[in-house]
Amino acid sequence: MRWRARYYDAAGKQHSQHFARRIDAQQWLDSVTTAVGTGSYVDPARSKTLVRVVAAEWLAGKLNLKETTRVRYENALSVHVLPRWGDTPLVAIEHAATQAWLAELIASGQAGASVRKIHGVFSAILDLAVRDKRLPANPTKGVNLPRAKSRRRRYLTADEVELLAAEAGRPPVTRAGSELEPAYAAYGLAIYVLAYCGLRWSEFAALRVDGVDLMRGRLQVGESVTELNGGRLLWGQTKSYEARSVPIPHFLRDELAPHLAGRSGRDLLFTTVNGEVLRNRNARRSWFDRAVTAIGQPGLTPHELRHTTASLAVSAGANVKAVQRMLGHASAAMTLDIYADLFDSDLDAVADRLDETRSAARDRVRANGALVRLR
Repeated sequence: MRWRARYYDAAGKQHSQHFARRIDAQQWLDSVTTAVGTGSYVDPARSKTLVRVVAAEWLAGKLNLKETTRVRYENALSVHVLPRWGDTPLVAIEHAATQAWLAELIASGQAGASVRKIHGVFSAILDLAVRDKRLPANPTKGVNLPRAKSRRRRYLTADEVELLAAEAGRPPVTRAGSELEPAYAAYGLAIYVLAYCGLRWSEFAALRVDGVDLMRGRLQVGESVTELNGGRLLWGQTKSYEARSVPIPHFLRDELAPHLAGRSGRDLLFTTVNGEVLRNRNARRSWFDRAVTAIGQPGLTPHELRHTTASLAVSAGANVKAVQRMLGHASAAMTLDIYADLFDSDLDAVADRLDETRSAARDRVRANGALVRLR
């Protein structure tokens, strides 16, 4: 004799299963009934959905992604997640197998930060499957992830910025004396803008003439341009989705004035010597890497000039809120997290003030004749 247990899911669909023993049938039915009642029920048929199906649904549901982020997600899916898991049913994904896959990525040479991002995409897909009640739990939760190695942050001094601007403004030997020499001089000015205004490269490359207000001493930063895979340029908002006003030091206003003369408002502020958009990789090959090597800072990236801005601003007395607004960070807490080392001097200043407070108190008590030596 065989026993048939049946139940109805939340959608009213009937499910059944056969057992050799009545007690097994009853235990199975009790567990399913409890799951339906608590909302943790998973339809066995839906748990057989392939990962690639849920991945497509997950990506389609990301309505507010910046295009650059969407491209990164698509790359993680097409290169790493789907080749390994695309044809795997959800129910067949195991925690141990996920851990082994991450170990394989590391062994293949993927950086720790990259592995964490790839895992993040896969885990987010399975989170959707859990919310849709196709999985009872996310099997990728709790896996051991590699540490993202933190690269030592470099800050140029003001003197080094001067040297870099001079080198960047020199044309390569092969073009010295050519009609393009004046165009190369603008790259020296570009170094000053990057190092003293703290723009991301995508914001810097999208700056237009009408975004420079020399009277107020402000750069209006509200647009960005990013190079995607394949060389396509994507124009859009800044990383924080908010426009911001960045102060221009007085010396830089004087340098920018002749650079703006006779130009249309919608012209890009800086371009290649051929008048095209400045792409980060091309700029590094063309003039930036040559200049940083010449001043003894090989490997320095344009983004590290943004770090330099923070360093120069803090050394000039700027507080964390001012640096946050200048750099366009979402919060002052983010600025502190990134540049905590720059604010160490604040702790020294606090210690100095506490020392002054104690010395003053000691002198007052001593003057009143009530000083007691502590033992």
